[in-house]
Amino acid sequence: MQNLQVASCIKTLCKKNNITINSLIENCKLTKSFIYDMEKRDKTPSVDRLERIADYFDVSLDYLVGRTDNPNSHKS
Repeated sequence: MQNLQVASCIKTLCKKNNITINSLIENCKLTKSFIYDMEKRDKTPSVDRLERIADYFDVSLDYLVGRTDNPNSHKS
């Protein structure tokens, strides 16, 4: 998993859904430095945090981490 790619995907999802980063942080119980830590410190997020974000946006974890271009790959 490349942290810059994950951070970019999260930002794109926020923009696409008209959700602020602050709203995402609050709703998913993330730290305020969550995105910054991935982009600047190359800090890898926990699976728990990624699951919360994927659930929040109703996308697959594979989409969030760049393993597929299909955000709905978790739906059969």
